[in-house]
Amino acid sequence: MIRSAICGIGAALPRHVMTNSELAAKVDTSDAWIVQRTGIRQRYIAGKGETTVSMGAAAAQQALDNAGFAADSIDMIILATSTPDHTFPASATEIQNILGIKSGFAFDMQAVCSGFVFALVTADSYLRAGMAKRALVIGSETFSRILDWNDRTTCVLFGDGAGAVALEAVKGKGDNSDSGILASCLRSDGRHMDKLYVDGGPSTTRTIGHLRMQGREVFKYAVGMITDVVDTCFARTALSAQDLAWFVPHQANKRIIDAAAHKLGIAPEKVVITVGEHGNTSAASVPLALAAASRDGRIKKGDLVMLEAMGGGFTCGAVLLRR
Repeated sequence: MIRSAICGIGAALPRHVMTNSELAAKVDTSDAWIVQRTGIRQRYIAGKGETTVSMGAAAAQQALDNAGFAADSIDMIILATSTPDHTFPASATEIQNILGIKSGFAFDMQAVCSGFVFALVTADSYLRAGMAKRALVIGSETFSRILDWNDRTTCVLFGDGAGAVALEAVKGKGDNSDSGILASCLRSDGRHMDKLYVDGGPSTTRTIGHLRMQGREVFKYAVGMITDVVDTCFARTALSAQDLAWFVPHQANKRIIDAAAHKLGIAPEKVVITVGEHGNTSAASVPLALAAASRDGRIKKGDLVMLEAMGGGFTCGAVLLRR
């Protein structure tokens, strides 16, 4: 059986760190209010010259270096983003050019905060089908550029950044001891569009628009949707929460992470949490958390890891893999 194995991981963050105290000087909020409700203490905000493409390319190059892959050995690039540098062409093709890759193919994927998980599952399908041998999957966002900085209910939550993984198709035995992606599950439910969306777009307002969110409504649905996709991955492999080494969830809100882990029966010490340092970086959230836990030695080769994300749409997805 062909498996899609993660061979390298990379990350990139803007230079500027915006603390809660700095944010409190701009809008009616406080460090205590933000930490209590979200667990966020700071976030990174892109400055001049820092874009979705520039950060995505930096994270991708780091993933290539970490894997020991030459750039020209990459057959495909998928960039998960809701904040591309241009309406077109796809920002993935701009990253392809920066990396010096002249063959293969590249495209963007839009599933908001679930984007990286959707992109990872898509790349897995291409690799297992033999349409590519090596791939880069990137999540990169500059959400600070679609925020209404007068809306304290949203501007305190989000930050910018990028994460990436380098994948390779490898032969496995076909059982749960294999390295690579073992199971995945994707869901979407378009009935909830008005609960988390951007109020602009080329075909409607001809503007970028601003992010709008009904926070309580999102929270109400989040835990149930997360539980559904994660439990489906467990069912498809006959594995359980007890078998996991690490749970790497989307970093939206610590209360959502804690509630989902509790409902799934995942021990708190197995949960990777970086929301305090990064805020919600949308499609960059999961790979940034994965990179952080790999860099500090928590996630090791051979560990069983569950990735999960839920975002606007609503979209939701999970990937069970062995590192």
